[in-house]
Amino acid sequence: MKSSEHLSRRSFFGATGLAAASLMTGLPLTRAWARHSQNGAGVAFEPDLALELTARPQNVALRPGSATPVWSYDAKVLKGDAASVRTHPHSTLGPTLHMRQSQKVRIDFVNELDQPNIVNWHGLHVPADMMGLPHYEVAPGKRYRYEFQVNDRAGTYWYHAMAAGHTPEQVYFGLAGLLIVSDDEEAALPLPRGEYDIPIVLQDRTWGQDNQLHYLAGTGPAASRKPQTGDGSTGQGGMMGGGMMPGGMGSMMTRMMGFFGDSIFVNGRPAPPIELATHAYRLRVLNASNARTYKLAWKDGRLLTVIATDGGLLREPVHKSYVMLTPGQRVELWADFSGDAVGSDLSLMSESFSSMMNMGDMMSGSGLMGMMGGMMGGGNRMSMSSLPDGAAFPILTAHIAHKVGNDLRLPAHLSNFERLSAQDAINQRDPRSFHVTMGHMQWGFNGRSFKMNSVAPDEIVRLGTTEVWEFVNSPMMAHAIHLHGLQFQVLERTGSPRNAGVTDGYVDEGWLDTVLIMPGERVKLIMRFADFTGLYAYQCHMLEHAAAGLMRDYEVQASRVST
Repeated sequence: MKSSEHLSRRSFFGATGLAAASLMTGLPLTRAWARHSQNGAGVAFEPDLALELTARPQNVALRPGSATPVWSYDAKVLKGDAASVRTHPHSTLGPTLHMRQSQKVRIDFVNELDQPNIVNWHGLHVPADMMGLPHYEVAPGKRYRYEFQVNDRAGTYWYHAMAAGHTPEQVYFGLAGLLIVSDDEEAALPLPRGEYDIPIVLQDRTWGQDNQLHYLAGTGPAASRKPQTGDGSTGQGGMMGGGMMPGGMGSMMTRMMGFFGDSIFVNGRPAPPIELATHAYRLRVLNASNARTYKLAWKDGRLLTVIATDGGLLREPVHKSYVMLTPGQRVELWADFSGDAVGSDLSLMSESFSSMMNMGDMMSGSGLMGMMGGMMGGGNRMSMSSLPDGAAFPILTAHIAHKVGNDLRLPAHLSNFERLSAQDAINQRDPRSFHVTMGHMQWGFNGRSFKMNSVAPDEIVRLGTTEVWEFVNSPMMAHAIHLHGLQFQVLERTGSPRNAGVTDGYVDEGWLDTVLIMPGERVKLIMRFADFTGLYAYQCHMLEHAAAGLMRDYEVQASRVST
């Protein structure tokens, strides 16, 4: 609050009372004052839906034998529809949260981990202090109150941990869940609902001894969280902290290249066959893996029908022989099994593709780059995992178990939404350019790595403007570019690799918040900075890349007012 501003006696005591309450609840003082200032003295936020969401250690029976230690989200409804929370028993996946457009939501987050934590609402358009960025993380035993109105279109969103120093580890061990928004436009469409509306959350994991999940040495629920010194192997080191992950050369490789597990989890469990009927289904597919990109395809060659992307329904269905899905992205598929025989099985695959350039040629020098090149299998794949990035493997088997009637038909038209035009951008002739860079074992944008609360002049935008941003990838490897706090549209791609086997799988037609950018590729995005000021972030959503510096803040400032 500026010194030139004054409070009445009544407002002063109301504000100080709120500040005192924040100290008792663990709500950050700056957050409490900001919300008080926005609402005005004595104006309370009255939610339509109030939840309590808790992050805590838990043991889950994922396969025969010992239970697996994980970190889990638990949610309970304090006010509103009990169906707003759907749990997933015997799973590492957090509960699915259901919200409606225009609904006012309050979520009290409680951190029962022994690490700092905060919840990021991936894809939602909310005020900066409601986004769940590392600036607002809370200590163990503390809590944070989110209050926002749901501004977004119907679609498949998600939430996950995002604490400086711990994000990849916390997401890997279970702190992620789906968030589904509905609206009137979607409700009017003849889309599959109820048991025919199925989430498919994809993650890759590696099993250690005694049914424990293995990530990096010294991390996870079963590891001691005591600070370690000498080798930089604390959780903070390497996780947006500039140090080294624990575990030697293999962990250093994971930090730079990303984590690739040996087993595929679907909805928080090792993937069992799913039983389906001869009916049309809506498959909500989320890539919640730390670094793995999937090339989705049906094994029998049938087309994938995409009806929605990150930001909701497309204008009309898009048919693809395969779909690329990078970490953080979502697609919704219309899958009609009414013509399949009862007893038949269908396999959803991730097909082979090249995620890197010829790393053997690029890294033939000495030092780290030469050593990394020598560890690549086949010139472009990580050899430390038995399931390297870009490998072909089955994701799940769909078993057609019984016959039912099906009167649903794929709508020819799905949605009306505004298509942004480059002519509306204030920087149409001079887009902001962000180059992916690498130096001193740190990823970065334009040579700058993550630094808390650090914003460069070319990372400041004005409220109410439309801009074009161009991301230029290095020739090294793929990245998943994600912007917080808004959705964007793809204007164009150039420099796309011809022989990687990916370009026909891009779905760039709708609203997105995450986009795959291949080695050497340039992608122009258009976005509008509406409604909220404050610090947001842009990053690679391959979490180890972000942890190694490939994340920056951008600031939305109020438009200048002439005097």
